[in-house]
Amino acid sequence: MQQKSPLVRIGDFFFRYRNFIFPAILIALFLLFLPSHEIFGQEYLEGISNFIGALLVLAGLALRAVVVGFAYIKRGGLNKQVYADNLVVEGFFTLSRNPLYCANMLIYSGIFVTDGNLWVMAIGIGSFLFIYESIIAAEEYFLRNKFGAEYEKYCAITPKWIPNFRKFRAATQGMKFNFRKVLVKDYSTFASSAIALLFLHMYKSDFSNWEPFGALLALVLLLTLGIRILKKTGVLTV
Repeated sequence: MQQKSPLVRIGDFFFRYRNFIFPAILIALFLLFLPSHEIFGQEYLEGISNFIGALLVLAGLALRAVVVGFAYIKRGGLNKQVYADNLVVEGFFTLSRNPLYCANMLIYSGIFVTDGNLWVMAIGIGSFLFIYESIIAAEEYFLRNKFGAEYEKYCAITPKWIPNFRKFRAATQGMKFNFRKVLVKDYSTFASSAIALLFLHMYKSDFSNWEPFGALLALVLLLTLGIRILKKTGVLTV
């Protein structure tokens, strides 16, 4: 077995503690650099950043929905370590080796762009991209050692990040989109993304026009709680 590179070791660390590291970075950035009401001294650029940020988040959520709805891969590992029972190469994983990570980068980038602070954009996007690159390196190290030539062949024909949408029809032919699976597996991602954007907009409006954002936030929280209860009680299953 090939010795682990420094990047793989870093990826192992981030994979193990990613559920704590990602929120910690987000909170630290938002506390250290307050959301900006203007960019490069121009207030009108805030509206553009809000629009672009929303598009990026929606694109990321849509990508996650398509990936989970057609073919789902468990990224939780085993005992907080990289692990996989089998090599998933069907559905959207025919178009990209890491479509969920690509989707996550779109979502996080959208949140950072919506924040509007240039330091938050640069540090946030840069640090998250490095973290995902290191996690991918750790996962690829495991997969190469477990699946060998099969995984090497998969890597040779499948992009690491950006999906090859030209293969979408062929990749999903004969497969049925499962909306219930998306709801059960990914409702928390949709909720956390919406909550982050709503809080940013409430802050950037100096809470002077918080009512519409507050109403939407309450709706998101109620829907999230409802789905969680239905899932825990077994009413909502895949």
